[in-house]
Amino acid sequence: MAAALISKKKGERGALSIMACDSGRVLAQRIVDNMNQLIRQEKGEDSPALRLTDTEEVTFANGEIKTVIKENIRGDDHYIVQCMDDPLSDKSINDNLMALLTAVNAAFQSDADSITVVIPQFPYSRQERKKTREGITAKQVAQFLEISGANRVITLDVHAEAIMGFFNTAKLEDLHASRTIINYFQQSYDTSNLIISSADVGGAEKARFYSKAMQTDMAVVDKARDYSHASVVESMRLVGDVRGKDVLIPDDMISTGGTIINAARLLKDRGAEKIYVACSLPFFNGNAVEKLSRAHEEGLIERVIGTDAVMHGEKFRQEHPWYDEISIAPLFAHVIYNINAKRSVSELLR
Repeated sequence: MAAALISKKKGERGALSIMACDSGRVLAQRIVDNMNQLIRQEKGEDSPALRLTDTEEVTFANGEIKTVIKENIRGDDHYIVQCMDDPLSDKSINDNLMALLTAVNAAFQSDADSITVVIPQFPYSRQERKKTREGITAKQVAQFLEISGANRVITLDVHAEAIMGFFNTAKLEDLHASRTIINYFQQSYDTSNLIISSADVGGAEKARFYSKAMQTDMAVVDKARDYSHASVVESMRLVGDVRGKDVLIPDDMISTGGTIINAARLLKDRGAEKIYVACSLPFFNGNAVEKLSRAHEEGLIERVIGTDAVMHGEKFRQEHPWYDEISIAPLFAHVIYNINAKRSVSELLR
């Protein structure tokens, strides 16, 4: 923790400290680096720098996990960073969820004043409602986090807003990558002939936000899904005119890539020129990478823009020239900094 932040006055939050689970360590370090920039800008170049709290994540031979915090965090305003889906590791989402829960409880047992979980990917977010005889697993995750000791959860573009209501004692802050992606796209690509299109009706609200922010027209792809099989779409139709236009398709996540590729194919059939895809959470599950590479080779998709909320790394970018990775760490850093300083985060959540 930074020495300058240790003293605490009445009404102030505790000293700011940040730790990372193993799969969240790279993102956590990027957040710390951006926070140090904010601290220097506000308090001067000589201000003590933040660093990651010294911790160890232990995995036993039988697969059990524990987290050990190796320094004093008593009374701290403590933040724990974890990435559930980690393409650079062989750990499963369940492994990383359990590691996070042990880290939260370790911080609770260490008497941190406040414990905030920073998880850009909310696990099981697509299991937020009951369709048949099944559990509502997203609610269970919320309960697990609260029982472990979390006071607040910060996530990114949560798949279902209903998840906010699953917490009884902890607060959920849902950040959005839209402005970060829009700023990058406007600086990197020609937007003079651009139209925004959603990949499905569910993405229309996000597409409308992009359209308004970038002052462009929009279209909507409407799909009928066959729910008897996973990720199977029965039919698609386009509402809007994309002929002769470059198209940007924003979405909250790319899982198997099927919906995005089918939407891109429909847009091409309707006369679209270059097609760009932007998403907050580029999971690329299953054979999504192969499908997206093939779509790029076929001229369906010009570029896919994702964030480091799902970290694919430099090697992946070099091997897949169709992929741009931008960092969401500055947004998380700014939100954490404002929370610790008891300042408003409303503008940052939009």
